[in-house]
Amino acid sequence: MFEPKLNRSALSFIESDAADCLTKINRGVEKESLRVTQDGYLSMKPHPKEWGSALTNKFITTDYSEALPELITPVTQDRLGPRQWLDDIHRFIAAYMEDEVLWVGSMPCIMTKEEDVPLADYGTSNVGMMKHIYRRGLGYRYGRYMQTIAGVHYNFSLPEEFWPKYREFLGSEENLQDFISKQYLGLIRNYLRYCWLLPYLFGASPAMCKSFAKGEGGAFLTEETDGSMYGDYATSLRMSDLGYQNNAQSKFSIRHNDLEEYTAELERAIRTPDQFYQELGVKVDGEYRQLNANLLQIENEYYAKIRPKRTINSGERPTQALNRRGVEYVEVRSLDLNPFDPLGISQSQVDFLDVFLLFCLLQDSKEQSDRENAENDENFRRVVYYGRKPDLNLLRNNRSLRLKDASLQIFEEMRPVAVLLDKCNHTRSYTKALSEAIEMANDPSKTLSGLYYDDIRRSGQGYFGYTMGLSVKTQQEFLSKAVESRTQQMFEHEAAKSILEQQNIEDSETLSFEEYLERYFAE
Repeated sequence: MFEPKLNRSALSFIESDAADCLTKINRGVEKESLRVTQDGYLSMKPHPKEWGSALTNKFITTDYSEALPELITPVTQDRLGPRQWLDDIHRFIAAYMEDEVLWVGSMPCIMTKEEDVPLADYGTSNVGMMKHIYRRGLGYRYGRYMQTIAGVHYNFSLPEEFWPKYREFLGSEENLQDFISKQYLGLIRNYLRYCWLLPYLFGASPAMCKSFAKGEGGAFLTEETDGSMYGDYATSLRMSDLGYQNNAQSKFSIRHNDLEEYTAELERAIRTPDQFYQELGVKVDGEYRQLNANLLQIENEYYAKIRPKRTINSGERPTQALNRRGVEYVEVRSLDLNPFDPLGISQSQVDFLDVFLLFCLLQDSKEQSDRENAENDENFRRVVYYGRKPDLNLLRNNRSLRLKDASLQIFEEMRPVAVLLDKCNHTRSYTKALSEAIEMANDPSKTLSGLYYDDIRRSGQGYFGYTMGLSVKTQQEFLSKAVESRTQQMFEHEAAKSILEQQNIEDSETLSFEEYLERYFAE
C-alpha cells in the first residue's frame, strides 16, 4: 500500500487558526511554447524585438531555441493570478507574431533537420554567451530535437508566516532556515513517491509527429499513415525516454535527504569529466561546443521532475544560493502543455497542484534510498508509457497495486487539505479539482491524454493536423482581444528597459569569456 498519511501535528495544524495564512501561498508559472509557421514548421525568425531582450525581460524570455519563447509570471498570492498574468502576456506577444502561431502541444510540430533548430541568442555579454554555449552543448550532447519539447513549470512556496507556526506545531527547535529547507526536501521526497499521478491526470502527449521520432519511436508506439505515432495507452511521451533525458546521469545519485548532500552531489557532477563529452571537445576550431566536458555543464542540466530552488544573485550558481540561504520554493517540472486550455494550464490544474504539494509537505517523509528511487522511477515510467491501460499495476515495497486503487487512496488522504484550502480561500474550487481527479482515476478516458488521444483519432487529421487546428484557434482567440492599455504600456516599458539593460551589461564587460567562466566555476 502507498500509505500516504498526514501526521498528527499536521492534522492539528489543519484544524487550527494558524492555517489561515495559507491564503498567501506564493505561485508562479513558466510556460514554454514553440513558435511555428502557418504550415506547421518551426519558425526561423529571431526573437521579436517588440518582446524586448530574452536575456533581461522578466516576463518574456526563450528556453532552448529562438523559436521556443518562455513566458514567466510574477510571483503572486492570488490563486487566480498566474493565469491572469499568462493571459495578458499571451495577448501582448500575439500582436507581434505576424504569420506565426504558438504550438499548443508539448511534442513538436513538423521537424526537418537537427541543425535547423535555431539556438537562443542572448547577445554578446559573457552571461549571454554562457547561456548560448550551454544550449549549444545540449545540442551536441543530446540532439536539438529533444530540446524543442515544451511544458509548464509550476513554482510553489508557503508564506513566510507559515513557517514559525508550523515549526511550533511540530515541536522543532531548529534554526528557521534549516527547518524550512528540511521541510521542502520532505515535500520533494513525497512528491517523487506520488508524482506518477501528474502524467496520469495531466499528461497530454500521447501522440507525436513521425518526423520527430525519425522512424525510431519504439515498440510501444503505433505508426499511422496520417504521419503520426501513437502510444495507445501513453499519457506523456514528453516525459518518456523519447523526451528530455540524460543517460550520463546514471553515473551519479541525487537524493533529497539533506540539502548539503544534494548540493554536494550536483557539485560533483559539474566537476566530473565524462569521456564522451571529452571526445566531443569543448573548444574546437576556435568555437565553444560546450561549457565543459563534465557530466553536467551546469546544475540546470540535471534532469529533474521537481527542484528545490532559491533566487540567485548575479554571478551566483544555484548550489551556492541554496547552501547560503536555503530552499525558497519548489519548481514542479512534470507538466505537459494542456492543449485544451489557451494558457497551457487550467485553473483546476493549479488548484490541484496546490492541494497536492501542500499534502506532500504535511505528511511524514522518510528518507530516500536507491531501492525506493528505482521503484519510483519505474512507477513513473509505467504511467507515461501505459498509464491509461486497464488494470495497470504500480509497485510499492516490492508489492503490486492497481494504479486506480493507489490513486483513490491518495486522493482520499488529500481531502482534508482540499477542504482546508477551500475554507481559507472561501471557495469550493479545491475540493472540485480533487473530485475531477477522482473521476479521472475511475475513467482514464477523462484524463487529458485520454481526451486528446480520442479527439485526434476522431478528427482523422492526425497529431499534426488536429494540433495545428487547435493552435490556430488559440492564436485567433488571443488576437481577438487586446490587453488593457495600462498593461500594454507596462509590457512595452519592460521590453524597452530590458533592451537597455542588455546593452549596459555588454558595454560594461571587462573580463574575457574564458576569465568569466573560470570565475563562475571557481568556488
